[in-house]
Amino acid sequence: MGSTAEEFLVASAEKVFDADHRRIINNSIDKYNVAAASGISRIANLDNAKKKGHVIKWKVMENLDKFLPEFEANFQRRGGKVIWANDAEEANREILNIIQKAKAKTVVKSKSMVTEEIHLNEFLKENHIESLETDLGEYIVQLLGQTPYHIVTPAMHLSKEDIAKLFNQHFGTPLDATAEELTLKARELLRDKYLLADVGITGANFLLADTGSVAISENEGNARLCTTFPKIHIAVVGIEKVIPSITDLDLFWPMLSTHGTGQNLTVYNTILNGPRQANETDGPEEMYVVLLDNGRTNLLAQKEQRQGLYCIRCGACLNVCPVYQNVGGHTYNTTYSGPIGAIITPHTDGMEEFKHLSYASSLCGRCTEVCPVKIDIHKMLLLNRRDAVNGGLVTTKERWGWAIWKKGMLKRSMTDFFGGKMKNFFLRFFFKNTWGHLRKMPEVAEKSFTRQWQEKHQGEE
Repeated sequence: MGSTAEEFLVASAEKVFDADHRRIINNSIDKYNVAAASGISRIANLDNAKKKGHVIKWKVMENLDKFLPEFEANFQRRGGKVIWANDAEEANREILNIIQKAKAKTVVKSKSMVTEEIHLNEFLKENHIESLETDLGEYIVQLLGQTPYHIVTPAMHLSKEDIAKLFNQHFGTPLDATAEELTLKARELLRDKYLLADVGITGANFLLADTGSVAISENEGNARLCTTFPKIHIAVVGIEKVIPSITDLDLFWPMLSTHGTGQNLTVYNTILNGPRQANETDGPEEMYVVLLDNGRTNLLAQKEQRQGLYCIRCGACLNVCPVYQNVGGHTYNTTYSGPIGAIITPHTDGMEEFKHLSYASSLCGRCTEVCPVKIDIHKMLLLNRRDAVNGGLVTTKERWGWAIWKKGMLKRSMTDFFGGKMKNFFLRFFFKNTWGHLRKMPEVAEKSFTRQWQEKHQGEE
């Protein structure tokens, strides 16, 4: 077992018995469940909407080599610039080149999981560039020196009291400050940063191929400020975020908001078409889109599992997953946690190191059930497990163990070769300290079903 898997098991064991952590997460997810149920109920034909979204994303992934150049051509037509980045290192280097060329020293960022993926904040800090998160949840975890806990709600694992204590330590606010007072303090601290920043960096929820536009959804308005005041705007976007047409937003915007937060529509939905034009009063003087691969084409090459790229990052599968609810987001030690992270991370970051994530599932199927674009998530997890085995990425002990099990289960005489006492000894010997240390070990009957049947019906012929 690799070190990443071992760390996951250790962290999981700690978190599932952390009562305070479970209380906070359960409270947050309970609120989400009520809001999401209300929001989703307003969609007239939910299954049809999901099927439509699935087909659109299927069309994109099957024709990515056509839609991305179409987006690039249309975006460049209005003065935007597109940079293709194969990996995180290349993306960071290109972003730094833009910043250094402009002699910029300060950056404001809106919420973006893809910049977390490439560890942009740490990279900029190493190169003496101040990078400030402006989304409240992201700002809080940045102050803590942590990574986002959840795709949609980065500070889900923190209570109001935790945040009040953090603000008291950093800014001297009262320990009994209300949520409104803490929000006002954050707003006071951040507002001037927008005006002083040289560069604004965002992600994107969708790239619109037919108009060459960047679509961003948010609830705080910080992305609009990041893209309005700074002279340079850089959008870092995964290549899978492209959709064919601006008209597709009438489906994807409501599906994203209802499944993500339960809202009919997020508060701010912005479509950016490039840098400021001659007849426009605001916007950046320069706008760049960094199209990031970073292992996505590895997943695209997997015909059975490329569905993972259909994801619109709503976070619904995390919220319903019993494993995620118990072990939490940081335990996964990846940018994308929960069921969707367990699908994509082994392909983007390496099957050998992250295959264990695809085993961190009860396969209950709730993730598949709630997915707004009908990704067959639990099936993808099984396919990842299959690939790990076929690739020889299992221990000798595991390989021999299953070989013996298969041999025994395929033939009744082999199944009944050992009696109940010996089978119970094997169970205790092999599983007591692994599977059985938190569970009551099963007891195998002393006589097999076959033996009991023979004894019961002996002499009947």
